[in-house]
Amino acid sequence: MIELQDVSKSYPTRHGIAHVLEGIDLRIAKGERVGILGRNGAGKSTLIRLISGAEPPSGGRIIRRMSVSWPLAFGGAFQGSLTGLDNYRFICRIYGADPRDKLDFLHDFTELGRYLNEPVKTYSSGMRARLAFAISMVIEFDCFLIDEVVAVGDSRFHEKCLHELFEKRADRALIIVSHDQAYIKAYCERAAVLSGGRMTQFDHVDDAYGFYQSAA
Repeated sequence: MIELQDVSKSYPTRHGIAHVLEGIDLRIAKGERVGILGRNGAGKSTLIRLISGAEPPSGGRIIRRMSVSWPLAFGGAFQGSLTGLDNYRFICRIYGADPRDKLDFLHDFTELGRYLNEPVKTYSSGMRARLAFAISMVIEFDCFLIDEVVAVGDSRFHEKCLHELFEKRADRALIIVSHDQAYIKAYCERAAVLSGGRMTQFDHVDDAYGFYQSAA
């Protein structure tokens, strides 16, 4: 279970304090799939960073009783001077996974070939995303965080990502933030809307999208 209790997040700016999120309450059970709709700037990515633990909340509590991924396809934690393989081994050790177990999967899934032995700082953004997504699948989290649509690489590789995440890991919890109703409806059981820093929750995705459109 992951639970957010009266969570808020603010940032200092030149014009004073900017309140991005206020009074957020949310509970995600094991295996549950929750979509969060919101316009650009609504605080969706901020919420994902708070849930992942990348940033602390300004107020309230976040309780995690299951392992939570970093935002999928996010490669910000890579050490640029290390090779793709060295980054993979390092992250596996941090999370207590044996890097030898899924080495073949890493090679087959990323399709990076010899570039896995090159420094990550030489990678394109797409190559970094492939590596980050593959490592997310290796660690096997209880809950996966998805910031917008998973669209890594070409259409064929995109299908591989969807199969790994939504079919092979159908028993995992998912939190998807997006402004794409079809994507949320296809993969989520319920949804919430972020607007004006506040969250409104709905039992049905269609109801959430109707509210989302009216709040625009």
